[in-house]
Amino acid sequence: MIIDSGAVVEGKVTRVTDFGAFVELKETGETGLVHISQIAHEFVRSVADFLKEGQEITVKVLGRDEKGRLDLSIKEMQEEPEEIPKPKRIGKQSPAFEAKLRSFMRDAKERTTAGEGAVGSTSKKKKKK
Repeated sequence: MIIDSGAVVEGKVTRVTDFGAFVELKETGETGLVHISQIAHEFVRSVADFLKEGQEITVKVLGRDEKGRLDLSIKEMQEEPEEIPKPKRIGKQSPAFEAKLRSFMRDAKERTTAGEGAVGSTSKKKKKK
């Protein structure tokens, strides 16, 4: 049985990766990929926050890539929210890290400003005869 684009099918998550989840379709036993961008309308930092191995899900077939692999979507099965939530900001780093970063930036600035006259200077000194 060949599955066409736009078909809605049941499947089971067989593997979760950083870039998406592999889903085995019940009807054909074929495996397809739900890319991280096709999991939810909101920002997905980690696929594991949304999907687990062995989980039964419903997916929409988007099509096949040039190698014949199935491209699947969960997001296409959901209604698009009026406002997509923005990703949460990552908290501040530790004070020790912040101090090291400030020190590095200060030292880098001093090195670049101190050497401006010597490095890349195009003025030539005239020799006295």
